[in-house]
Amino acid sequence: MVITANYVDIFNKKIFPAKITIKNGKIQSVEETEKAENYILPGFIDAHIHVESSMLPPSSFGEIMLMHGHTASVSDPHEIANVLGLKGVYWMMENAKKTPFKIYFGASPCVPATSFETSGAKLGVEEIEELLKRDDILYLSEVMNFPGVINGDEDMINKINLAKKYHKHIDGHCPGLRGDDLNKYISAGIETDHEAFSYDEAEEKIKKGMKIIIREGSAAKNYEALHPLIVKYPDMLMFCSDDRHPDDLIKGDVNLLVKRSLKLGYELFDVLKIACINPVLHYGLDVGMLRAGDNADFIIVDNLENFNVLKTFINGEKVYEKGVDLRFEKIDTINNFNTEKLENIEFPGCTEYNVIEAIDGELITRKLTYKGAGPNIDEDILMMCVVNRYKPAKPSVAFIKGFGLKYGAIATSVAHDSHNIVAVGTNKKDLLKAVNMIIEMKGGICAVKDEEAVSLKLDIAGLMSSQNGFEVAEKYKEVQNFAKNLGSRLRSPFMTLSFMALLVIPELKLSDKGLFDGVKFEFTNLCIS
Repeated sequence: MVITANYVDIFNKKIFPAKITIKNGKIQSVEETEKAENYILPGFIDAHIHVESSMLPPSSFGEIMLMHGHTASVSDPHEIANVLGLKGVYWMMENAKKTPFKIYFGASPCVPATSFETSGAKLGVEEIEELLKRDDILYLSEVMNFPGVINGDEDMINKINLAKKYHKHIDGHCPGLRGDDLNKYISAGIETDHEAFSYDEAEEKIKKGMKIIIREGSAAKNYEALHPLIVKYPDMLMFCSDDRHPDDLIKGDVNLLVKRSLKLGYELFDVLKIACINPVLHYGLDVGMLRAGDNADFIIVDNLENFNVLKTFINGEKVYEKGVDLRFEKIDTINNFNTEKLENIEFPGCTEYNVIEAIDGELITRKLTYKGAGPNIDEDILMMCVVNRYKPAKPSVAFIKGFGLKYGAIATSVAHDSHNIVAVGTNKKDLLKAVNMIIEMKGGICAVKDEEAVSLKLDIAGLMSSQNGFEVAEKYKEVQNFAKNLGSRLRSPFMTLSFMALLVIPELKLSDKGLFDGVKFEFTNLCIS
């Protein structure tokens, strides 16, 4: 096969008309020619994503990524690992074979993330070694327990040492970590971080040898703070979304950051190196970079401003063409929802209590105190609960500010990290109805108001849907719009809701076992008096 196009040579920083000869899935030669239409370049790569956050299985996720000109992603199966353990990880890997899109999985070392919540599984040292022995497990994924690394926690150190033993890369997760503690974390062997949220923090990490993965997801958005790094450190950067909900995935992923960076005036080849080349070099991906001898993984676009993808090739085969319907294959599901519908949700009578404050676009929360009887809709003090999805148990409750609901309730079984049911509402009746809808579906998202309700069933582990990817995106938008019509001011209320049980990110969160102080890393009381 021979393709003629304007060849974007990222390594040598030049563009020229070329004839590219492809044989047996490899690029055989690149020869300069007189003229050409369109542009050929390596595909985009998301350097850190949880596929499960798209609410699509790998096979459907991959088809949409191909449409946006991506050829690969580096994926941490942390979410399904917390729900189903090794069984879930292997299910993801098997399902990923149904798409030509290249998904590189890691071994998740923090399952469960903490002992302060109920999860569905545990990946101990033995399970991590089983994964790291495999050639198709590429790296030790995000080491979230950075206090454990700094303090020499035996479990964490053993898992890190296993990654070194099997010559696997080690991803980090250390928001706000600076100074001597950062030095200890890096010296343990941690190579990357996608949690930096300020320029100074990221620059310190780069100067100490870390690669920074600039994140712009559905909830956590750090691009605005970190993009000035592109000028000084293009060799030390990658792009990622981390968590991307289906309505956002339909719009694009790393390709959007490429266009955004170029509009800000950054140099084309620096941006493309970050988006297409650096992840391949860092992780050692078996992904072509458009050189003779490489795998024939590339995209053809109409211009270098909008990057409208005309075709995507993997191993020399055309796997996407504009105007041609995507392939969504039938999927065998897997699940383990074992709780029972609730009869009631009880809140204590407090005169003063601790309140979680959600912050739009952030994983962190603030710890507030409030005097008076809750909930108070006028002051945006709403009811919240987390319900164990793995066995029948009494729900834990709290009050939360920041969601802005004036009516009804919303609930989800996508609740990092253990994926118990988390719900926020203005009254107990709707809160209970929302929770029970999730239980009845055995996973999903929903929004309710009196007798009205809209929902999206997530029949794969309570995290993903077996439906067509575009249908999932449309249904997700419908549920989210319903939530916004209830008064939510958040850009992505369900994404923000999913992080309200994420205990490893401060300040105050709620697990199925109780209210948790993420600064002191211990349970705290809801009632102050």
